[in-house]
Amino acid sequence: MTKIVFFRRDGAFYGFEEHGHTGYGESGDDILCAALSAMTMLLLNTIEISYAGDVSYDIDENGAHVTVKAMCALPEFEADEKKRFAVEGLFKGYFYQLNDLLEEYYDYLDVEVVDD
Repeated sequence: MTKIVFFRRDGAFYGFEEHGHTGYGESGDDILCAALSAMTMLLLNTIEISYAGDVSYDIDENGAHVTVKAMCALPEFEADEKKRFAVEGLFKGYFYQLNDLLEEYYDYLDVEVVDD
Protein backbone atom coordinates (compact mmCIF):
# COMPACT_ATOMS: atom_id res chain seq x y z
CA MET A 1 0.00 0.00 0.00
CA THR A 2 1.13 3.53 -0.71
CA LYS A 3 0.38 6.11 1.94
CA ILE A 4 0.35 9.77 0.90
CA VAL A 5 0.38 12.40 3.62
CA PHE A 6 -0.26 15.98 2.52
CA PHE A 7 1.12 18.96 4.42
CA ARG A 8 -1.23 21.92 4.90
CA ARG A 9 -0.76 25.22 6.72
CA ASP A 10 -3.57 27.70 7.28
CA GLY A 11 -5.64 25.87 4.67
CA ALA A 12 -2.90 25.89 1.98
CA PHE A 13 -1.43 22.63 0.69
CA TYR A 14 2.34 22.92 0.24
CA GLY A 15 3.74 19.40 0.08
CA PHE A 16 3.35 15.68 0.60
CA GLU A 17 5.15 12.50 1.52
CA GLU A 18 4.57 9.15 -0.20
CA HIS A 19 5.59 5.85 1.41
CA GLY A 20 5.49 2.29 0.13
CA HIS A 21 4.66 0.35 -2.99
CA THR A 22 1.02 0.13 -4.03
CA GLY A 23 1.17 -3.61 -4.59
CA TYR A 24 -1.47 -3.34 -7.31
CA GLY A 25 0.70 -5.08 -9.91
CA GLU A 26 4.10 -6.62 -10.46
CA SER A 27 7.10 -4.31 -10.33
CA GLY A 28 7.40 -2.65 -13.72
CA ASP A 29 3.76 -3.38 -14.60
CA ASP A 30 1.99 -1.58 -11.74
CA ILE A 31 -0.26 0.96 -13.45
CA LEU A 32 -1.23 2.59 -10.16
CA CYS A 33 2.41 3.13 -9.21
CA ALA A 34 3.07 4.51 -12.70
CA ALA A 35 0.15 6.94 -12.33
CA LEU A 36 1.45 8.20 -8.97
CA SER A 37 4.94 8.65 -10.39
CA ALA A 38 3.67 10.52 -13.45
CA MET A 39 1.48 12.85 -11.37
CA THR A 40 4.33 13.54 -8.95
CA MET A 41 6.78 14.39 -11.73
CA LEU A 42 4.21 16.60 -13.47
CA LEU A 43 3.70 18.51 -10.23
CA LEU A 44 7.46 18.89 -9.62
CA ASN A 45 8.27 19.98 -13.15
CA THR A 46 5.39 22.45 -13.30
CA ILE A 47 6.36 24.14 -10.04
CA GLU A 48 10.08 24.19 -10.77
CA ILE A 49 10.09 25.01 -14.49
CA SER A 50 6.77 26.61 -15.44
CA TYR A 51 6.30 28.65 -12.26
CA ALA A 52 10.00 29.05 -11.34
CA GLY A 53 8.96 28.08 -7.83
CA ASP A 54 11.20 26.95 -5.04
CA VAL A 55 10.49 23.26 -4.53
CA SER A 56 12.51 20.74 -2.57
CA TYR A 57 12.14 17.03 -3.09
CA ASP A 58 13.74 13.74 -2.26
CA ILE A 59 12.98 10.61 -4.26
CA ASP A 60 14.20 7.25 -2.96
CA GLU A 61 13.05 4.78 -5.61
CA ASN A 62 14.50 1.76 -3.82
CA GLY A 63 12.78 2.57 -0.54
CA ALA A 64 9.57 3.78 -2.22
CA HIS A 65 9.70 7.10 -0.39
CA VAL A 66 9.07 10.54 -1.90
CA THR A 67 9.01 13.89 -0.10
CA VAL A 68 7.98 17.11 -1.85
CA LYS A 69 7.69 20.58 -0.30
CA ALA A 70 7.11 23.87 -2.09
CA MET A 71 7.19 26.61 0.48
CA CYS A 72 6.36 29.08 -2.30
CA ALA A 73 2.74 28.00 -1.81
CA LEU A 74 2.74 29.85 1.52
CA PRO A 75 2.49 33.64 1.98
CA GLU A 76 5.40 33.85 4.43
CA PHE A 77 7.73 32.48 1.72
CA GLU A 78 6.27 33.91 -1.50
CA ALA A 79 5.01 37.46 -2.04
CA ASP A 80 3.47 36.77 -5.47
CA GLU A 81 -0.13 35.81 -4.73
CA LYS A 82 -0.71 34.37 -8.21
CA LYS A 83 2.30 32.06 -7.89
CA ARG A 84 1.15 30.91 -4.44
CA PHE A 85 -2.34 30.24 -5.77
CA ALA A 86 -1.00 28.27 -8.76
CA VAL A 87 1.44 26.15 -6.74
CA GLU A 88 -1.04 25.42 -3.96
CA GLY A 89 -3.60 24.54 -6.62
CA LEU A 90 -1.31 21.85 -8.00
CA PHE A 91 -1.05 20.18 -4.61
CA LYS A 92 -4.79 20.49 -4.07
CA GLY A 93 -5.45 19.02 -7.52
CA TYR A 94 -3.20 16.06 -6.73
CA PHE A 95 -4.98 15.57 -3.40
CA TYR A 96 -8.41 15.49 -5.08
CA GLN A 97 -7.17 13.22 -7.89
CA LEU A 98 -5.88 10.75 -5.31
CA ASN A 99 -9.20 10.86 -3.48
CA ASP A 100 -10.93 9.96 -6.75
CA LEU A 101 -8.53 7.03 -7.17
CA LEU A 102 -9.36 5.87 -3.64
CA GLU A 103 -12.85 4.96 -4.80
CA GLU A 104 -11.44 2.13 -6.92
CA TYR A 105 -8.03 1.46 -5.35
CA TYR A 106 -8.83 1.76 -1.63
CA ASP A 107 -6.87 -1.43 -0.88
CA TYR A 108 -3.73 0.07 -2.40
CA LEU A 109 -3.80 3.75 -1.36
CA ASP A 110 -4.21 5.74 1.82
CA VAL A 111 -4.43 9.54 1.76
CA GLU A 112 -4.44 11.91 4.71
CA VAL A 113 -3.77 15.56 5.52
CA VAL A 114 -1.61 16.88 8.33
CA ASP A 115 -2.11 20.50 9.42
CA ASP A 116 0.87 22.30 10.96
